Amino acid sequence: MLTTKTKVTLAGLAYRAIALGRAALGGTNQVTVRRGGFRWSLDLSEGIDFSIYLLGAFEKSTVATLRQLVKPGDVAFDIGANIGAHTLGLAKSVGVNGKVYAFEPSDFAFVKLRANLALNPELESRTHTSQVLLAGSEAESRPNQIYASWPLESEPSVHPKHRGRLVTMNGATVDTLDRFVKRHRIDRVDVIKLDVDGHELPVLRGGFTTLRRLQPTLLMEMSPYIHAEEHHSFSELVTLLRDAGFRIEDASSRKQLRLDAAELERLIPDGASINVVAMPCAPRPRS
Repeated sequence: MLTTKTKVTLAGLAYRAIALGRAALGGTNQVTVRRGGFRWSLDLSEGIDFSIYLLGAFEKSTVATLRQLVKPGDVAFDIGANIGAHTLGLAKSVGVNGKVYAFEPSDFAFVKLRANLALNPELESRTHTSQVLLAGSEAESRPNQIYASWPLESEPSVHPKHRGRLVTMNGATVDTLDRFVKRHRIDRVDVIKLDVDGHELPVLRGGFTTLRRLQPTLLMEMSPYIHAEEHHSFSELVTLLRDAGFRIEDASSRKQLRLDAAELERLIPDGASINVVAMPCAPRPRS
C-alpha cells in the first residue's frame, strides 16, 4: 500500500518529464483536453489535474466503484468535490433523471469545479454546486485555509506526509449536511462520496439524521493519521458509523471489515489511506 507522499512523488517525476517535453514544443501547463469522455480544463502542475491528463481519470479505483454504486435516476452527493474529478462521472451515471450535489469549500478548487462543469453543459444542468464547508454544527467557525491543492512542482510549504498545500476558502459558508438536506427538501440520497482529508467525523456528525433517515451508501476515505492531525477522533468516526447502523467493506476487494478503530488503524499504514464502502446493515429497497 503506497503512501500519499510516495504517490505524489512518483507523479512529480512523471510531470517533470512531460513538462519538459511540452515546454520544448512551446506548450504550457494550462490545457483543455478530453479525457474519460469529458472535457477538462487542467493545470498539469497540480496532482489531480495531471492524473486526469496522463491516466484519463483521478483514482481509477474510485471511479470504478462509483460506477458500480450509482444508478440512473439516483441522487448523489460529492462532498469534497475539488475540481470535479468524480463529480462529472457521478453526473453521467445519474442520468437525465438524477441529481448531483457537489460541495467544495476552497476558493482554488471551486472555481475549477465550475469551469469543468461549464465545459460539459449536459452534466452541469444536473449538478448543484455549493461552496460550503460541511461541519458538525452550523455554529462552528470557518478556518481560513484548507488542503485542496497537491502541487507537483517544488513547494516548501506542503504537508510533509500527504504533500497537500493550504489554500483559502474566503467564499465558503458553513453548513451541516442535515440542514442542507432539510433546506433543499431532499427526500432521497442514494450515494455519498466523502473525501475531506480528516474532516469526515464533523461532516457525518452534522449529517447523522440524514444517515439514519435516508440510508445512503457511502464511499469514503479512511486515514487515521489525518484525523489525528485535524484533532478529530478516528475512534469516534467508527463509533458514529456503527451507531448509524452501517457496516463497511474495503472498496477495492469488497471484503467486509470490522468497525473496530484499533483494527482499522493496524490495517492502514501511517501516511496512507484506504477507501471503504459503508452501507446500512438493513438497506432500504432501491427503486
